Amino acid sequence: MGEQRSQAAESGVEQNVHEQKAVRMAKREKLIAAGDLAGGAYPVTVPVTDTIRNVRTKWEHLTESPDQKSGEVVGIAGRVVFQRNTGKLCFAALQAGDGTRIQAMFSQAELGEELLADFKALVDLGDHLFVKGEVISSRRGELSVMVADWQIASKALAPLPNAFNEDLNEETRVRQRYLDLIVREQARVNVLTRAKTMASLRKTFAEKDFVEVETPMLQTMHGGASARPFVTHSNAFDTELYLRIAPELYLKRALVGGLERVFEINRNFRNEGADSTHSPEFAMLESYQAYTDYNGIADLTQELIQNAALAVNEGTDREGTHVVKWADGTLFDLGGNWDRISMYDTLSDACGVKITPQTSAADLQAIADKEGVEVKLPNHGKLVEELWEHFVKDGLDRPTFVMDFPVETSPLTRHHRSIEGVVEKWDLYVRGFELATGYSELADPVVQRERFVEQAKMGAAGDDEAMRVDEEFLRAMEHGMPPAGGMGMGMDRLLMALTGLGIRETILFPLVK
Repeated sequence: MGEQRSQAAESGVEQNVHEQKAVRMAKREKLIAAGDLAGGAYPVTVPVTDTIRNVRTKWEHLTESPDQKSGEVVGIAGRVVFQRNTGKLCFAALQAGDGTRIQAMFSQAELGEELLADFKALVDLGDHLFVKGEVISSRRGELSVMVADWQIASKALAPLPNAFNEDLNEETRVRQRYLDLIVREQARVNVLTRAKTMASLRKTFAEKDFVEVETPMLQTMHGGASARPFVTHSNAFDTELYLRIAPELYLKRALVGGLERVFEINRNFRNEGADSTHSPEFAMLESYQAYTDYNGIADLTQELIQNAALAVNEGTDREGTHVVKWADGTLFDLGGNWDRISMYDTLSDACGVKITPQTSAADLQAIADKEGVEVKLPNHGKLVEELWEHFVKDGLDRPTFVMDFPVETSPLTRHHRSIEGVVEKWDLYVRGFELATGYSELADPVVQRERFVEQAKMGAAGDDEAMRVDEEFLRAMEHGMPPAGGMGMGMDRLLMALTGLGIRETILFPLVK
């Protein structure tokens, strides 16, 4: 019964929208037929002289008392988000793209009877409207423009959602992000936060003499990570191509070529599941620095993220601190020196059994069976990582570097210099999810070939995320790659750490079914 009521309500909403669109279409026809009436329905441009934000900044002091006049005439434009058409004095609130609003007052004494009647008859919520008039404060002390002339800048045929002053549901937010940006302040803040973050990352890299490069997104062989790729076909080359899963192998070619500090921020594509922390298409930062190791690259990563937090906090009451404010109001501290913990030691402590790189896969499988942890194509490395995630991961809230991983799961990473059976790799966890990963990069082409061969065997055994033997990359390595530290960090996940939101909220236009 409840489902029937829901369907009936949805049908009623659709019918109402259909009727409103029909009315708006008729208004559009009138505007077009009239030609110069209010400038038509979709003029090429309108004579804007200032922005709503600038007008508010310059004349906000007029609101200290009512009925004040600035003596300045401005031409501004914005979206109509409120209307009150009553008698000889009408009101509209115009909203700029940044969410700033100002009141426009339409008086018959100022406009004349015909122009006021046209405003009432032709302007709807959602329309883009240009107004020209003097900046004043109203009788209630509200900053306003007393309109002397107006013009439709763009006629909206579809109405704004009924929930204009309420939160849209998540599905509507991600499927119709344009509505989300119109309606919700948080949606606009998310976009600005992302822009500030990207600018901060690039600034930090520039200060450290890194060079930003771009590498191929269409690749003849996928590599640089363990993931299932998207496959496509090039008609021009008549060959199978892959959307890249990572830029790593090309950035390392740049290291071989002498670009000793490089980074790239761009899109990666992985043909895998989608959930609150994963998206098939996502933005990724990867950076490589010659003559450092995974400890040095951890220092760099902490600095990049903390500088981003400083940038996001500029202009807020937290300016100058690393304490970010999430969308739900939670304060999260990204400051200080972040802990660095051992994967094997923390797993041993959590499960009550001493686990080392020499612990057999059979013993690890017994623990997994007892805990109900399923591992696809289990070997020592995969069992250790899955058990660690089961026992330890969710308890990591504060930023933490988890150090020293099994060799089986890290084919591009250098052997640990003092611990047999592990590699010099860390994963950075924040809020219980993996934010970044860093390596002391493997520079020996002979060992790299051996690792690729082992990966190929895993692929033949059914592991569809295993890497292949990449002869072109090996040829580059044979010309000498300097010792280096490398790091990869998901940009969408970085925004999750800075805002407390899920991944679909941090991506402007996420992929949805």
